[in-house]
Amino acid sequence: MIPADHPKTPQPKTGILIANLGTPDGYDYWSMRRYLAEFLSDKRVIDYPAWKWQPLLQGIILTKRPFTSGANYKLIWNEEQNESPLMTITREQTEALRARATAEWGDRVMVEFCMRYGNPSTDAVLDRMVRAGCRRIVFLPLYPQYAGATSATANDQLFRALMTQKWQPAVRTVDPYFDRPDYIAALAGSVRRTLEGKTATKLVASYHGMPKRYLEEGDPYHCQCQKTSRLLQEALGWQDGILDTSFQSVFGTEEWLRPYTVQHVAELARQGHTDIAVISPAFAADCIETLEEINGEIREAFLHAGGKTFTYIPCLNAEDAHIEVMMNVIRDNISGWV
Repeated sequence: MIPADHPKTPQPKTGILIANLGTPDGYDYWSMRRYLAEFLSDKRVIDYPAWKWQPLLQGIILTKRPFTSGANYKLIWNEEQNESPLMTITREQTEALRARATAEWGDRVMVEFCMRYGNPSTDAVLDRMVRAGCRRIVFLPLYPQYAGATSATANDQLFRALMTQKWQPAVRTVDPYFDRPDYIAALAGSVRRTLEGKTATKLVASYHGMPKRYLEEGDPYHCQCQKTSRLLQEALGWQDGILDTSFQSVFGTEEWLRPYTVQHVAELARQGHTDIAVISPAFAADCIETLEEINGEIREAFLHAGGKTFTYIPCLNAEDAHIEVMMNVIRDNISGWV
């Protein structure tokens, strides 16, 4: 018998928490500055010593970059809902997962999303889930390929949030899903649908870049990207030489993983590949790196070098096949809990 004065405790639930990179609250200077300051201060992203990096960040980068980044966000902003496309799509994914999870497990589960940088923050969402009764949580960072600067920092933030909880829930963090057959099949399906009736002679799989040094220090991201590309080519039934792998979003002065997408597509145009397509398998949702960088800067580099037709293949976003992949990952990790 629970004493009458005992604090009320909610019915135990299992939580499903998906996490994406993050988004500024707006494209104005101060919103961009807050977001960039949090993002670029993450030691997983920029691992230079603070004494060397922070004066440069606070004194130069955060003075200028919020203007240019804000202008780029403005180009793609969802004005109707006053949010970035990444926020819109992540919410759509969450709603689709919630509907399927509820149909499968009823009110025993709670499905939410958080952002590593910006809002809704990991600690705020975790606290809300714990207060709602989540005693077990499956944590799914939306990065098919593992990288220290993506999957690991999302996990870091979750673990920091757990440190504030009096009664910590049990947590399972998921493996990367870069080589899952259902994920590869979903990618292949999106390629076939988008390229139907088109004559692209090259498909460029453009992944977010990272310093080459990270690979040399043991980060598996580069290898997992290469395997995703190889498996996608096999699923499409293509011979070698049609699908290329490259890396975008280079930042700073040190060497990053090569080839750089913006240079590679220009070189393809000069080689006579005037009709190409680009896909970005490292992103679970379209965002500034795909909608503005690939479909803007990288497209322009290709056309300027003599290219004619540039086809961007959207991320899997909230497609049914993608939601089913995510549900399968969750089912694998929630086993024994519901």
